[in-house]
Amino acid sequence: MLTVRDIMTTSPCTVKPDTPLQDVINLMKITGCRQMPVLVDEGRLVGIVTDRDIRLAMNSPIVLHGRWQDEELLVRVTADSCMTPNPICIEPETPAYRAAEMLSAYKFGALPVIESGKLVGIITVTDFLDRFAAEQPQVQAVA
Repeated sequence: MLTVRDIMTTSPCTVKPDTPLQDVINLMKITGCRQMPVLVDEGRLVGIVTDRDIRLAMNSPIVLHGRWQDEELLVRVTADSCMTPNPICIEPETPAYRAAEMLSAYKFGALPVIESGKLVGIITVTDFLDRFAAEQPQVQAVA
């Protein structure tokens, strides 16, 4: 049976709670990741920050500001201020179809993968799509 371990991304990019949003955004751009687990104490997961979390934080009706103040906010606001704390996680030996069900049911883009209390990976919708595409027979175009 296919498990989460079989298709998860190992060693995902992570940030610390005090990482400024500007650094989180830059790391997301460089790595092409849309979700960043937030870690403390050598691998203990405390949250996850997503591109959506950042957009909501920057466009919050609670924080009224002019566009010219965006730069200051990106430096001053940190990952822990907009992350989802204690996110729903999954274990590596969980059947992959269960992870797919959870991603679909909760409308998540990713689930952190935890083993013995430590982050060991992340499983994303993209991981499932990559696996699906890799398993399809290659069709050659007829000229």
